[in-house]
Amino acid sequence: MTAMSETIFHTKDLTKVYRSGAQEVHALRGVDFQAVRGEFIVILGPSGSGKSTFLNIVGGLDTATAGEAWFEDHQLTALDERGLTQYRRDHVGFVFQFYNLVPSLTARENVALVTEIARRPMSPEDALALVSLTERRDHFPAQLSGGEQQRVAIARAIAKNPEVLLCDEPTGALDSATGIKVLEALTQVNRTIGATTLVITHNAAIREIADRVLRFADGRIVEETVNATKKSPAEVSW
Repeated sequence: MTAMSETIFHTKDLTKVYRSGAQEVHALRGVDFQAVRGEFIVILGPSGSGKSTFLNIVGGLDTATAGEAWFEDHQLTALDERGLTQYRRDHVGFVFQFYNLVPSLTARENVALVTEIARRPMSPEDALALVSLTERRDHFPAQLSGGEQQRVAIARAIAKNPEVLLCDEPTGALDSATGIKVLEALTQVNRTIGATTLVITHNAAIREIADRVLRFADGRIVEETVNATKKSPAEVSW
């Protein structure tokens, strides 16, 4: 079996129900999913469709009500809080819509926060080079544009050399030109370190850069598309 065909994630009948008093909200309704190592997957769907809940469960940030989620041969849905914390620390990089950088630290120092606790980190300098920010490494967040701050956040996420990179609306706060630079950073990272990459977005145009596209609706995966050919971020118009 080649590395590209190795299953890194799979879920079976993944279900999440949020309860508020007597009211129940079914965020996920039996999701079956599989991803192979190195795959780049774009996840689409309206607000409330379950896509962020799904990402949070496979990322170890949330727990399922029922069903199974697996990372390689580890059953995430059987782990306690300590086990999930170790899974997140050792295997997963997260990128969110908001950058969450420490204002008093430079770009390099923000990335170093992760490398100091990771099992097998790359250097902060190497991580920043991967997102084309070598010349900005000694700048503070206030001295960086929104797109540059997001690329620092990506460098921070990948500096631990994660097997998985999970991104929730990484271009949501950015204009199109800046968003393309962020997508270029994500695709570069995917190619270079081979991290299986899942990107949630409301922007349907981004689907063209993916290996595979999933569409969520009402807590389920309702459509799956495989791209025979992928576009580069610079070719995407939005």
